[in-house]
Amino acid sequence: MSLAQHRSHHRKEILRVVLAISTITVGIIHFVKPAPFVKIVPPQLPYPLELVYISGFFEILGGIGLLIPLVSVAAAWGLIALFVAVFPANINMAVNQIDLEGVPSNPALYWARLPLQAVLIAWAWWYTRNPNAQPGASAVATTVKSIFNR
Repeated sequence: MSLAQHRSHHRKEILRVVLAISTITVGIIHFVKPAPFVKIVPPQLPYPLELVYISGFFEILGGIGLLIPLVSVAAAWGLIALFVAVFPANINMAVNQIDLEGVPSNPALYWARLPLQAVLIAWAWWYTRNPNAQPGASAVATTVKSIFNR
């Protein structure tokens, strides 16, 4: 591995930890202070508090999984699914200009937040790429390939 490749890999691993810790932190906040999250759940969805707890649980699980090589690729795919699943709440917040404590009350900011989901999806997707270069994840990729190639 060249020095440039080593630095790139090192940077990717640091960003993995940043994504994991951020996701775990937000997941914990879903349990500690669920009210703001409940407030932005689209009204068409039933059981908003339960949905907040479920999404928080999967954020924590995905963040932890991202740090475990054997399941990191699956965790990254799970986070992608989660980021897609919670996107309607972000749209609801922007469309209905829902004010949240601690978030500046500015409709432009609500709309500017929406592309952040694409950034999070791309960031998680980065960890689904080239599992053979990820310690532990390569074993999972080989097993999955052998199952589907029968």
